[in-house]
Amino acid sequence: MSLGARIPTGARLMTVSTAETPTIRFGIFEVDRRSGELRRNGVRVKLQEQPFQILLTLLEHPGEVVTREELRSRLWAEDTYVDFDHSLNAAVRRLRDALADSAENPRFVETVARRGYRFLAPVNGVVTADTSQPVPAISARRFWIPLTIAVLLAGVVLGLIIARTRRQSGQITSAAIKQRRLTASSEENPVLGAAISPDGKYLAFADKTGVSLRQIDSGETHSLSLPSGFAAIPSGWYPDGTHLVATWVEGPIAPPSLWQASIIGGAPRKLIDDGQLPAVSPDGSQIAFVKGPKHAEEIWLMAGDGENPRQLVVPCHNCTVGVPAWSPDGSKIAYVVSEYTPLWRANTSVVSFNLRTGREETIFSSGGHQAEVGRELELGPALIWTTDNHLVYSVSELAPNQDDSNVWSVPLDPQGHIAGSAVRLTAAPNEVSSLSASADGKRIIYTKNYSNLGVYISELNSGGTRLSAPHRLTLDYWRNYAFSWTADSKTVLFASDRDGTFHIFKQRLDQSAPELLVGGSEETSLPRLAPDNATVVFEIWPRLGAPPGSPRRLMRISLAGGPPQQILERSDLGNVQCARAPSTLCLYDLRGPTMVSFFRFDPLTGESEELPQLRIQDASSYAYNWTLSPDGKILATGKGKILQREPSITFTSVEDGSKRTVTAQAWAGINSIDFAADGRSVWASAFTNTGKWALLSIDLQGRTRTMLEDAQMAIGWAIPSPDGKHLAMWKANGGSNVWMLENF
Repeated sequence: MSLGARIPTGARLMTVSTAETPTIRFGIFEVDRRSGELRRNGVRVKLQEQPFQILLTLLEHPGEVVTREELRSRLWAEDTYVDFDHSLNAAVRRLRDALADSAENPRFVETVARRGYRFLAPVNGVVTADTSQPVPAISARRFWIPLTIAVLLAGVVLGLIIARTRRQSGQITSAAIKQRRLTASSEENPVLGAAISPDGKYLAFADKTGVSLRQIDSGETHSLSLPSGFAAIPSGWYPDGTHLVATWVEGPIAPPSLWQASIIGGAPRKLIDDGQLPAVSPDGSQIAFVKGPKHAEEIWLMAGDGENPRQLVVPCHNCTVGVPAWSPDGSKIAYVVSEYTPLWRANTSVVSFNLRTGREETIFSSGGHQAEVGRELELGPALIWTTDNHLVYSVSELAPNQDDSNVWSVPLDPQGHIAGSAVRLTAAPNEVSSLSASADGKRIIYTKNYSNLGVYISELNSGGTRLSAPHRLTLDYWRNYAFSWTADSKTVLFASDRDGTFHIFKQRLDQSAPELLVGGSEETSLPRLAPDNATVVFEIWPRLGAPPGSPRRLMRISLAGGPPQQILERSDLGNVQCARAPSTLCLYDLRGPTMVSFFRFDPLTGESEELPQLRIQDASSYAYNWTLSPDGKILATGKGKILQREPSITFTSVEDGSKRTVTAQAWAGINSIDFAADGRSVWASAFTNTGKWALLSIDLQGRTRTMLEDAQMAIGWAIPSPDGKHLAMWKANGGSNVWMLENF
């Protein structure tokens, strides 16, 4: 029986004693009792003595209620006279601030009304939680992009593909479920992929040094003997327990291919080109896998030895799918399918496909579902279908902890329909990126990723030939994306999810913290400065989980602040940009399944008209990125997030539609493009499948200069200041490690 089953109602999760432990770890944090320090990812977090003592007390009793009186006796001597309630409340607030925690949606410190506080997260690898709180059940989810394998995907930005979950009443229930950390890799060498053996005894995992095999119970680890240069990533095991199915990217511009490799030696054997996300059937006779470029993916089936490949499902146009999960009897597969729309949004469903009848059936869908508390949850792409008919999956936490996700389980009936309430299996920070289970479902491993994505500033020398090393502007751990500058080149406009949903902020180069420009309950993004230099245009997205075709609103607000006003609304609204004065041109695009159409618009009246000379017809319409020159005369378009031997950029005259296409040398794909301040070149974020990111300068003739390279951090788009002296870009890095859930 699997982890999704043996969980009697009312049971309490295991606790662990930390009273004598020198270093206490939870999530990305650790407490050093000897030095009195709190560290996040190894970096010291400033915390005063009283909040630190509260944290220590809670960590010494994880999952238990620590009363306010117990905290009082630890913090103050009996003859000390203070406003105890006020002082304790203030100390707890400071602790939550240090942990980036929330009283309304806690992931670490929970308030127990009229009693005290409880620490929720796993401590030193053991899950601790109480059973008295309602938890979400299932209805919808999120797609993600783990930054540690971003180079294997073609574009971090469009990887935040989202769906939703309905919150239902339930109880946190668990028998003796133990959580254990299996790897401790650094940011410089993250785990790239992992799979547990059918008997649950071995972990096969890959990092930048190669593929390793770990005996789980003893911890003994050794490298697998594989040919030099075979940089494979384990994706699953065959039932014989001696062979792996692995994914390998053979070169900088090659698509992933699937291979069979033995853990006891011998040359790996290629199963198929252009394949990824494989899942071996329970009897090992078949492999379901994903084939095709991003947003045009298909699900295929082949024999376990790679023979007789055939297409099973084309989920939908412009879709992304997750790894298939086999039903226990091998008659069905289930997968998460996300119908992509521009700018980080999607409508997602979990679908089953019957291999005998060819019938597709939606198990559940994200459209229109919300949490009972009024906030939506997000579903990850990884699935396990256990032998006792449970789906195991990941769900995000509520804002402001929306970047964290945890493992859940829900029962299915014999027909593969939802048959009960979902059960939470983990409660810890960071994002779940993959799942793998032993054949009996008693051991489940999952990969936890954390990301660190911020706005960076780099200075450009007077000749435009050299960039300084980027320094960070946004000094926090939220997702921050720069989009524009003010006319004086002193302030960056960016979108950030620091409020739990994306809002628009502005921050001067000499400031250490941003100012909120557009807040509210709706998701806002794409702030662009209008030609009058006093107005910011931006977009409001439909509520997550809204029906397909729901309109986006294009808005404006004064740079000085004030109430926003609507300009127009369109259901397929994509990017928006404006030229600089004296030009008055502003453009937006509408995306259809096979076409990108461009419209000029007036930021004040909303009047708009199509410019048919700029129209793009392509079955991969959603892969296009575009930028408008500062003088409003040239539109540059690039087909990003698709591997190309010679990535191309097309420069189109706005006036007459004449075109010139150039190629960028030496890089496999272009992620995004933005015109330089003088309009004579574009800045392009580029990548290879082997682990490097770069920032390129490409002129109108295609001459390419590499300005930055980074093997550790992803480099996003770069927005030049109007005076051409600075670039605002986003960069991201992160870590990834493997954890295990075990059911006795």
